[in-house]
Amino acid sequence: MSYTAEAFQNEYLALGASEVNAIVTVTSTGAAGGRRTSGATEIIIVDASGSMQAEGRIGAARQAAKAAVECIDDGVHFAIIAGVSTAQQLYPDPGQLAVASPQTRADASRAIDRLQPGGGTAMGAWLLLAAQLFALRPGDIAHAILLTDGDNGERYGYLESVLETITGKFTCDCRGVGTNWKVAELRKIATALLGTVDIVAKPLDLTAAFEQMMTAAMGKTSADVQLKVWTPVNSTVRFVKQVEPQVVDLTGKRVADGARAGRYPLGAWGQESRDYHICVDVTPGSSGDEMLAARVSVVEGDTVHAQSLVRAVWTDDTALSTRINRQVAHYTGQAELAEVIQAGLAAREAGDDRTATLKFGRAAQIAHDSGNAATEELLAKVVEIEDAATGTVRMRRKVSAEDEMALDTRSTKTVRVGRAQ
Repeated sequence: MSYTAEAFQNEYLALGASEVNAIVTVTSTGAAGGRRTSGATEIIIVDASGSMQAEGRIGAARQAAKAAVECIDDGVHFAIIAGVSTAQQLYPDPGQLAVASPQTRADASRAIDRLQPGGGTAMGAWLLLAAQLFALRPGDIAHAILLTDGDNGERYGYLESVLETITGKFTCDCRGVGTNWKVAELRKIATALLGTVDIVAKPLDLTAAFEQMMTAAMGKTSADVQLKVWTPVNSTVRFVKQVEPQVVDLTGKRVADGARAGRYPLGAWGQESRDYHICVDVTPGSSGDEMLAARVSVVEGDTVHAQSLVRAVWTDDTALSTRINRQVAHYTGQAELAEVIQAGLAAREAGDDRTATLKFGRAAQIAHDSGNAATEELLAKVVEIEDAATGTVRMRRKVSAEDEMALDTRSTKTVRVGRAQ
């Protein structure tokens, strides 16, 4: 499996400037023939609380779970957890993992048919059991799907305490069915576990969502890839963010690697490409001074797959120092887009229409200017966009919960900027 890392930046800084920004594109060819470099374990967590009985959600969840099981490659370990007031292992026997084969997939399907709604919602307990099962296969590509239709019912702080203990153990894609669950709650899980969060408003759409998630998971061939960022003396990393395909702030996930370097988890990888925004604070230099501001490496354990350098050159030539790097500007805008959408939604919920209108107006402007048509379409369901170029919008009187939650969950999704420009 080979990787490349390419930095995009304007290395020229004005005299007195100390902030260095670069976008690093990491691309992987995937393993030869799609073969995994390690084993893989999949766990499907299905909410089976009493509320799942409504609107055919439990029946749709059964079909979706069975469809996901059918997508699991032969030889991959897997388990099914029924989520109620506790975590109950539905398949295979408690404390064990099955090895995917035609026989075990059929057995799992029959077990899923026994899934019945009843009880409450205890996401912390569900995730804790998943972590215990993943621990049976250390070193595997570890991925979970979590489905719920409601709020977590555990005591305050328990879910957060569980997330602290299991962060880095596996990735988890979270889906909420219907509109009675909290986006912030699932986003908290997905962010901690480097997964995704999205709404599946209609139960009938669950099967396609589960198939998509499991198919994507089967495309991962490498378990634990990291971004290692080295900085020289008197320089510090201000932040590291994944900015494409979605915005994920990795800054707080740094693990020190020596005095001058830190590692940031990137999760499992297949044949794909992602963009990262690196921001470093350095000591200002004199005109003509040049320094290596950061060395960015793609690593797995002690193996360095690729490296890219981030430079800083001070100049009194304003034509050079004010030159805008298209990649940095674009992704700075995409991160702001996610922030203003979430701020707008919060203001709207608080009844502050003036602030909400300002935030959504700015969001419409950024989405339009950056060509993020998907986000612009989602915004148009929450506000009337009169002039996207100027950010002129009007609040809609009636907005469905589905449209509001779709805008919230997908606000962090970004579009890639063209490299040729």
